[in-house]
Amino acid sequence: MFLIYEYMERGSLFCILHDDDEAVELDWAKRVNIVKAMAHALAYLHHDCSPSIVHRDISSNSILLNSKLEAFVADFGTARLRHADSSNRTLLAGTYGYIAPGLPL
Repeated sequence: MFLIYEYMERGSLFCILHDDDEAVELDWAKRVNIVKAMAHALAYLHHDCSPSIVHRDISSNSILLNSKLEAFVADFGTARLRHADSSNRTLLAGTYGYIAPGLPL
C-alpha cells in the first residue's frame, strides 16, 4: 500500500517566513489568503467530515505551500477523529507556542 501526495514546491510556511528573501514575497494579501485557506480547511475537517477530524497541531510547520503560494494542511500525526457522542477533550498535543491558550500546560 502506498500514499501519494501532491508535491508542495514552496515547502512549509515556517521555512518561507524564516528566509528573508522568500518572506518578502509574502505580502499582506498573500498572507491573508493563507489564513483564509487554513480557516476553510479547518472548517471542512471539523464540520464536513464524518466523523470530524481535530488536527491538534496547526503551526507554520504544518502548513505547506505550492508554487502559487496556495496553502494546504499537512502533518496529521497528532490528529484525532471526533465522534458526535464523545467529549471534545483529548490529551494535550501540539507544538509548544501554538497550543490553544485556554489549555493547561
